[in-house]
Amino acid sequence: MNLKVLNRDKNLATLIHLSVFTKFLFPLGNFLFPLLLWIFRKDDEFVDHHGRNALNFQISIFLYSILLVVLGLAGLTLIVLNLDPEIFLHRLPEFVIDDLQQALSAIILVIVFATLLLALFVLEIFAVISASLKANEGELYNYPLCINFISINNTNHQSKNAQFNKENHTL
Repeated sequence: MNLKVLNRDKNLATLIHLSVFTKFLFPLGNFLFPLLLWIFRKDDEFVDHHGRNALNFQISIFLYSILLVVLGLAGLTLIVLNLDPEIFLHRLPEFVIDDLQQALSAIILVIVFATLLLALFVLEIFAVISASLKANEGELYNYPLCINFISINNTNHQSKNAQFNKENHTL
């Protein structure tokens, strides 16, 4: 995709990517600030691409984090409850770790999920910095592991009727 990118568009796209770090200062800053900056100039193709990608990546990272936390808590709960069916049938569950194997399983599970969450955090920082550098150079960037919730516009996006009329078909 060949774009002639103005410096102000490069700067704005870079700022969109870097604005996700506002989540460390404001709750939901990683969604609100990029959204506000993207809406400011979303009619520009370069800014639109980077804005959509930044928001899609933040939504994806958020969902991956929630998924990891829920899976980790579910696994930890199963380990602590010791998968004993009588617990659910005869009495209330007791959250007690009573043997070494159960304790080691819980510790290993916590370490695995904490490592996965840390890896996701490092990926986010690395990807945002990479996207910022690419935007500053006037290049397009696609985030890794990104789900496209906000669809990316193509430059040749036309309705079927417009495409048909351009081809000058005669019946």
